[in-house]
Amino acid sequence: MIRLRWLFVIFPIFLLLSLVFAEGTRTWEQSKFDDLIKGTTKGVAVRSTGGLELAPAFTALSTTPSTYIWSIAADRDGNLFAAAGSPARVYRITPDGKSTVIFEPQELQVQALVVDKNGVIYAATNPDGKIYKIEHAATENSAGSKKSTPKATADSAWSSSVYFEPGTKYIWDLVLDDANNLYVATGDHGEIFRVTPKGEHSTFFKSDEAHIRVMAIDAKGNLIAGSDGSGLVYRISPGGEGFVLYSAPKKEITALAIDKAGNIYASGVGEKHGGATPPTFSSPVISIPTPSSAASMGPQSGIVITAAPASTSATSINFPTPGAGAAGGSEIYRIAPDGSPSHLWSSREDIVYALAFDPHGRLLAGTGNRGHVFAISGEDEFTDLLKASATQVTAFANAPKGGLYASTSNLGKVFLLSATPESEGSYESDVFDAHNFSRWGRAEFRGGGKVELFARSGNVDNPDRNWSPWQRIDLQKDNAITVPPARFIQWKTVLRSGDPAPRVESVTINYLPKNVAPDFDDVTVQAGVRYQSLPKTAGADLTGSAQQPRFDTPPPTTHDRDAIGVKWTVHDDNDDQMVYSVYCRGDGDARWLLLKDNLTDKFYSFDASLLPDGGYTIKVVASDAPSHSPGQALTAEKESARFEVDSTAPQIENLAAAIEGDNLHVTFRAVDSFSNIKRAEYSVDAGEWQFVEPAGQLSDSKTENYDFRVNLPTPTTTAKASGPLEHVVVVRVYDRYDNLSSAKTVIRGK
Repeated sequence: MIRLRWLFVIFPIFLLLSLVFAEGTRTWEQSKFDDLIKGTTKGVAVRSTGGLELAPAFTALSTTPSTYIWSIAADRDGNLFAAAGSPARVYRITPDGKSTVIFEPQELQVQALVVDKNGVIYAATNPDGKIYKIEHAATENSAGSKKSTPKATADSAWSSSVYFEPGTKYIWDLVLDDANNLYVATGDHGEIFRVTPKGEHSTFFKSDEAHIRVMAIDAKGNLIAGSDGSGLVYRISPGGEGFVLYSAPKKEITALAIDKAGNIYASGVGEKHGGATPPTFSSPVISIPTPSSAASMGPQSGIVITAAPASTSATSINFPTPGAGAAGGSEIYRIAPDGSPSHLWSSREDIVYALAFDPHGRLLAGTGNRGHVFAISGEDEFTDLLKASATQVTAFANAPKGGLYASTSNLGKVFLLSATPESEGSYESDVFDAHNFSRWGRAEFRGGGKVELFARSGNVDNPDRNWSPWQRIDLQKDNAITVPPARFIQWKTVLRSGDPAPRVESVTINYLPKNVAPDFDDVTVQAGVRYQSLPKTAGADLTGSAQQPRFDTPPPTTHDRDAIGVKWTVHDDNDDQMVYSVYCRGDGDARWLLLKDNLTDKFYSFDASLLPDGGYTIKVVASDAPSHSPGQALTAEKESARFEVDSTAPQIENLAAAIEGDNLHVTFRAVDSFSNIKRAEYSVDAGEWQFVEPAGQLSDSKTENYDFRVNLPTPTTTAKASGPLEHVVVVRVYDRYDNLSSAKTVIRGK
């Protein structure tokens, strides 16, 4: 039997993640959406199917003092009106970007607004919602309207009056039909009111939901409405008869849009919860005074919009905002004219606040909290169109020349989304780490149109810290990358409008890392273990052309007292394929004995009988020769801690026993050629084994003498009658490595 005096800690069983073996020239390719989205875009859109294209022109039109813009609408002349909060205002923004405040109520937010055919504005406020009619001061107020004096900061050319008070806590949305009837979506009783052009109002529809969040009018004059609570999409006839078109998997419908073919698009957010008790939502910090206790506000609706850090004087209030408490991202559904629903798009990170159509009929989704606009062209097919310099894109409205206005929150801004693409856009890839000092070869490019490609390199991960300048790659010649050899590289492309439209499908960079030697982490030796080889995976990729992860699973082990198992951990910064050789050397020997070479596994087992008793050291040599030309390979080696092999049992000499009265006197000597005697035991007449100490009590030598007496067993009457008694004495001895030997003697009594 063998044991080890010194052992390294055996590594726990777990999966070691590393890269596939690599050799020679390698490639870094970027073509997929998940790779390209990591880069920095400027006027460039990223397609979900992979590749880059020019994005629509997107320019900032106006920046308001308000933190939130909840709703926007445009008149026939292209003037935009924005409903804002913190502070609560209605802004008039001309097509050239000039902004004026035309209404500033006492309420906390202007939540929604619409503009009728005559340029009259209807604006809804929250909480304790009211609807105000805002028009040029020269225009007469409608009969029955209460005049309201705006704050002095508002433009005096505009007047406002209270048009309708529904008596509900919240007003979420407003729409006008062709007859100029105004529909008002409210909470917290889930009612829709209708106000005629004469100012007559009535309850148009009463749902069993807490909030009606959004509305739209279809081509047949039906009102389409989305709720918060169960995520319902209603179709309500002009007579007020409601029908649930769809119950979404999400709890809240945040936006609606209807295309020319009659397809209804609805976005949903938030996870549904069972039970009748509505969930409690957290709300943003808004820098306005607290009007009342949050406990009195009842069930709340809305997507969480995280405000920019407020000043120390700001008051934190529990005010419901569109989509509060939304978790798990958002989804967009399409309801066909025949009523059949389908899932169109989803995101785990982005919350949809607004839906609209671009001039090409593509569905646009304004999202937060990263400020992205997505163009959705089909089921799970989309383009990450652009990113606004704000946190949430909250609303769209038609702009002159086929464009769209887009509003944002955090900060409250208005942008113009053009119907035509940018004349020029650029894209910078993320930084690629080759992990080693590398030479850069040629670039492989797929795309078309007016496209330029550039590259730069450096030896720190931040390109702003003294990297090489951008170097143009000649795509018409040899595509050579002329940047200096380094560890890191980055590419940039510039797209310019033209016919055909510019596009980038993929960029691949060839490179050759400088070879470095393998690096050992540890070599461990364990006695009594035999490792079993794992079957090789058919078709394993050893080329290194694609850096895909692989798993090194720990080898199966079996207990074998006559085996020695060696295991090592080693890595190669080039991710080269490696082969290993295992050597052994005894104490005092000058030469290493080769046990096995050309191993591809990171373990090896051998029989202990190959080695005489003594102290030994294992050495493992790793070579990256399989990944390099002859003469270019590098090696590394590591030695294990010293261990001992002892497979020879101790010897028992001069075993003798004699009867002295009622006692049995036993003597013997135990001798081992290599290790100390560990312990000894005896048994008399097949009795239990009993421990016995050596003569000096301490068992600390290769030779130990034993001299002891034991009481003789009392013979039975039958045994006495049969004649002289025989006693059998058996002794056994263990060395330090539990090698065992035994001996016996028989004595005849009187």
